[in-house]
Amino acid sequence: MTALLVAPFAVPMIAAVLAMLGHRSVKLQRILGVAGALGLLVTGIALLIAIERHGPQATQLSGWDAPFGITIVADLLSAIMVVISGMVATASAVYSAATVDARRTAFGYYPLTNFLLAGVAGAFLTGDLFNLYVWFEVMLIASFVLLALGGERPQLEGAVKYVAINLVASTMFLAAAGLIYGLTGTLNFADLAQRLPEAEPTGLVTAIAMLLLVAFGVKAAAFPLFFWLPASYHTPPADVAILFSGLLTKVGVYALLRTFTLLFDHDPGLIQPLFLWISSTTMVIGVLGALAQAEFRRVLSFHIVSQVGYMLLGIGLLTPLALAGAIFYIAHHMLAKTALFLVAGAVEGTRGSRALAQQGGLFERRPRLAMVFAIAALSLAGIPPLSGFVAKFVLVRAGLEAEAYLVVAAVLAVSLLTIVSMVKLWNEAFWKPAPEAEEGEGPTGAPAPAATSVGTATATSAGGGRWRLAAQLAPGAALALGGIALGIGAGPALDLSMRAAEQLLEPTAYLEAVLGEPA
Repeated sequence: MTALLVAPFAVPMIAAVLAMLGHRSVKLQRILGVAGALGLLVTGIALLIAIERHGPQATQLSGWDAPFGITIVADLLSAIMVVISGMVATASAVYSAATVDARRTAFGYYPLTNFLLAGVAGAFLTGDLFNLYVWFEVMLIASFVLLALGGERPQLEGAVKYVAINLVASTMFLAAAGLIYGLTGTLNFADLAQRLPEAEPTGLVTAIAMLLLVAFGVKAAAFPLFFWLPASYHTPPADVAILFSGLLTKVGVYALLRTFTLLFDHDPGLIQPLFLWISSTTMVIGVLGALAQAEFRRVLSFHIVSQVGYMLLGIGLLTPLALAGAIFYIAHHMLAKTALFLVAGAVEGTRGSRALAQQGGLFERRPRLAMVFAIAALSLAGIPPLSGFVAKFVLVRAGLEAEAYLVVAAVLAVSLLTIVSMVKLWNEAFWKPAPEAEEGEGPTGAPAPAATSVGTATATSAGGGRWRLAAQLAPGAALALGGIALGIGAGPALDLSMRAAEQLLEPTAYLEAVLGEPA
């Protein structure tokens, strides 16, 4: 079991090292990029099957028993997160294999993406607070370099905003870890779950919880800590934005789910109303920001913020149904949002512009791409029978059962506004007539090869035309079909989400797996 627990972050890390050693071969690096992502997916599926059969599993890497060793632990929530991350990573890697040019490959694109995947998987599987911080920093370093890779001014501006606010969050995270260690003498999640209820003073425990709420809230892009995301996600090349959109904020959401169900349930009268307020405000502000944007990726970036609010609603309601809805919503969002960013990248590569005013006519020119967008957009808006409808239905039902009527009203209103913004994207990019070719463009409106930039458009040197178009379309189509399957086959997926939620609220099996004795 140790090898299976370690494999989801070990495989991408090995692929990253091999890619660095094979830096002279662009083809080898592309193969390793896809192999690392596919390895994450395969090992994640194997881990999920094992956890479903045998319950939560843990191992100690350093040879020291918990709580003194380096604990790697998986329950249903972490295994689900690893599997969906593998799907997102594989789709992104296939797209990147056809779009990343030789220059960015030489600067380390593929090692960096694999290190990022290792950081994501490590964060989902770590069993202690300090190593969660370490994996967060692995992600931060890799993502910062990827964000700035290419060296264009908008990228550097976005990277500075991104890293500045995330470094502040990391500092607060480390301060909270120091305080909690001084208070309890441990950082192991399972051990903390036993010691924190008896810790005094309780005011200090609440203060530590608020520090971690701010730190993880920044990384999740929750209100009012989200401004770095729409200021940075539209600046890098599409392949980087695709990977970021599906993964990074979900690690922050996961950290909030893990810590505020396992560790900080001592003051529900403060924490639950606070999360309800944060989730509702995040939903509303995010969708209003999306409506005001005039660029494809800016609209989608604000929608990431809005959708994070739905995920945090599960913590605010803190019932098995609400947490199951939040977990299901995370899986749905990772598939739908990644598909939409894949479409955005293809649209930019076709039209040579991110501005909606410069786009149009793609329904006629690329009908398959339009269909992928329509499926993912309708899913994000919550139209039945797609996965977004199921996720929102569960959350609405949980809200009604908890008599949180204002929150339910916010969920429904934001869903309507999401439809409006998705219709706006459809009309501007696909339905309206194509703009006339401008100077520097080819006869179809696509940018001339000489105008290609590593920072702003799809690289023409990464492959032939048909292969590039297929690599742009196929990953998004696969994720969109995944959203359809998740909606139509919602029964088994919801059952799995419910069992994951029950493990969060009743962590006895998790504690026994780590500590080796009944809690």
